[in-house]
Amino acid sequence: MLLYNGSLPNGDRGRRKSRFALFKRPKSNGVKPSTVHVACTPQAAKAISNKDQHSISYTLSRVQTVVVEYTQDSNTDMFQIGRSTESPIDFVVTDTVPGSQSNSDTQSVQSTISRFACRIICQRTPPYTARIYAAGFDSSKNIFLGEKAAKWKTSDGQMDGLTTNGVLVMHPRHGFTEDSKPGVWREISVCGNVFTLRETRSAQQRGKMVENETQELVDGSLIDLCGATLLWRTAEGLSRTPTVKHLEALRQELNAARPQCPVGFNTLAFPSMRRKDIVDEKQPWVYLNCGHVHGYHNWGNRDAEREGREGREWECPMCRARGPYVPLWLGCEAGFYLDAAPPTHTFSPCGHVCSEKTVAYWSQIPLPHGTHTFHAACPFCAQQLSSEQGYIKLIFQGPVD
Repeated sequence: MLLYNGSLPNGDRGRRKSRFALFKRPKSNGVKPSTVHVACTPQAAKAISNKDQHSISYTLSRVQTVVVEYTQDSNTDMFQIGRSTESPIDFVVTDTVPGSQSNSDTQSVQSTISRFACRIICQRTPPYTARIYAAGFDSSKNIFLGEKAAKWKTSDGQMDGLTTNGVLVMHPRHGFTEDSKPGVWREISVCGNVFTLRETRSAQQRGKMVENETQELVDGSLIDLCGATLLWRTAEGLSRTPTVKHLEALRQELNAARPQCPVGFNTLAFPSMRRKDIVDEKQPWVYLNCGHVHGYHNWGNRDAEREGREGREWECPMCRARGPYVPLWLGCEAGFYLDAAPPTHTFSPCGHVCSEKTVAYWSQIPLPHGTHTFHAACPFCAQQLSSEQGYIKLIFQGPVD
């Protein structure tokens, strides 16, 4: 789950966690479309009421509903994602609020994530292709698209539709590697077709169908559920990604170089991964307009309000550059790293540190925000990136002795 630094603020619990691993199920539970009924026929009513029968209902008007029955598919496994805590949901997701320290902070905001947001269907045999579809089946094994939902009949006579706030997907170009470039955001329909974005998330008019693109997930695909964004990583892709153990080794290597505050001459040290939210007395701080790393000190603070600007500004003692002054934190979620290079750069304004290729990639990605805007954000904490670049190179002072 994007925008969390390795775990949820209150810790990962059960199906509510910051990452979720998909494994081959002991017994397949995938489904595929079969019979189409036009309501109100007895067969349609039976398909909807049958708790053992998966079905999707498309309400066209008060008097007309099309029901598509789904049958078991022994070749696939199905995994469902959504806000609901009901048993059909494998991965429970909650709204991501920038800077919130606990899930309770987010409860006052009405969620824009669907209770049964999407489903991922994985092949049980190599190459284990994973495909994403909008909407998930509820406890009665039904998906209902009401009168107001965007829906239509396809050229081959089948039904298709979009969910209220939509499921958006972006596939990176050149995979999730050092050469990665952001792709284009698309919307995925209930039947897995690919469309250009609607004018707004819940607009009635669907976008144009994109014939030459598929709903197949690739390493680095982003899935946006309007309130939470997921990063899809493949087993092969993760095998090339640094492990938490490797990140810990990089942290120890940084600290072993004994970086010093160029003013106080005290040795600085990045806190351990477990203490990733508590400011330590040895914590490195950075001036975001120049990248000079210091220990915390209380001089150089300019009362910007006095000078007619909002907020507080600090003046770097090394180069006199003025701007924000923040503590540095290591990015702990290994799945967000594009390479295993040393952490030399920080996102601005949050102070999360990782490799140069990683900051450069994420700073180019316009992540959906709310129902109609996009902006680049730190993948470790959800803060919107400042300045044109969104990151800066760190300048450490080595030990004087």
